[in-house]
Amino acid sequence: MDKFSKWVSIWGNAVSNGENRPEGYAKDITLRYPVKSAFEGDAIRLTFDNYCGTEAITLSKVTVLINGRFHAILFDGKMSVTIPAGERTVSDELEIQIKEWDTITVSMYLGDFTQMRSCVYVQGPLSCDSLYAVGDQTEVEDISIDISLPKSIVYFLSNISVRTAEKNHAIVCYGDSITAQDWPDYLALRCRELGFKNTSIIRRATSGSRILREYSCLKYLSYGLKGSKRFDHEVPTDGADAVIIQQGINDIIHPVGTDVNPFRPMSDLPTAEELIDGLKYYIEHARSFGLKVYVGTLLPIEGWRTYAPFREELKNAYNEFIRTTDLIDGCIDFDKAVRDPKNPAAFNKGNDSGDHLHPSALGYKTMAEAVDEKIIK
Repeated sequence: MDKFSKWVSIWGNAVSNGENRPEGYAKDITLRYPVKSAFEGDAIRLTFDNYCGTEAITLSKVTVLINGRFHAILFDGKMSVTIPAGERTVSDELEIQIKEWDTITVSMYLGDFTQMRSCVYVQGPLSCDSLYAVGDQTEVEDISIDISLPKSIVYFLSNISVRTAEKNHAIVCYGDSITAQDWPDYLALRCRELGFKNTSIIRRATSGSRILREYSCLKYLSYGLKGSKRFDHEVPTDGADAVIIQQGINDIIHPVGTDVNPFRPMSDLPTAEELIDGLKYYIEHARSFGLKVYVGTLLPIEGWRTYAPFREELKNAYNEFIRTTDLIDGCIDFDKAVRDPKNPAAFNKGNDSGDHLHPSALGYKTMAEAVDEKIIK
């Protein structure tokens, strides 16, 4: 058997709906995304996804920059590829030697008018160097700041896999904006700090998304697809053997009544049983993919603008199920890790970003540290 015989994802994102704006099309631009390879390997392949698009898109040219040299990414031997609405494509394999923690910089050129709809917002210490630039810059190493801007939104690129050693594996982190932000990156860094260099951390998260509902209105369309449309599309991942699920808070905090917001009726508010049934759907489908399942508790929300005692009670009932069920391989008690011991409904000092919903950088590090070493080892 060859030393490198197994395909394992080293990086990934969900694909969601882009925010609807009049300028929702782009032309003659380059998108650039640098990522780190958790492992060494001898080939890579890239996945581009137009899952949320309503019309076909064409990638005119794609390159990767590795160790100071550009390499063309081909699709059935061709330089460009057209991806129909709702579909995705995997590139040809590129035979290339990759070392552990090498930077792989993906650049894609959109020559003609392109619907910028299939995308996702991400944030974190390993997710902060993306940009877009005017013109075809796919073979320019140092793009001028005069023609480029940083961009925390990843368009179309949804996965990068490396052909690597059999021992290597991936863990998928699935959720909403909290997972779209820093803690998966901090978990990847923690793996390296602990010497667990056979593990990659793959983020599949969309801001604003819920387990049970989704918005059909133009205003909130970018808040993402419901779980039954997302989970089976996002979670199956090259080399993955486990998924960490942390979702459900938006199901609880979004409904406010049509007298307050015409798009957020109180009828959208689930019971604890309905929310748990949604989680059970995830668990059942993850098992069908052969994955171990770990579920993270929901975080404190006291002080959030829609906070109310009934939402706290619903959150606590959902968390209690996660802590006690035997349907999963383990609970990751994110809530306990970041909450105030004297007031469990609120974040502990230093863990709150200030909006009383999303953690601070310290809070995200604390979440990553709450993941048991046995899971990531």
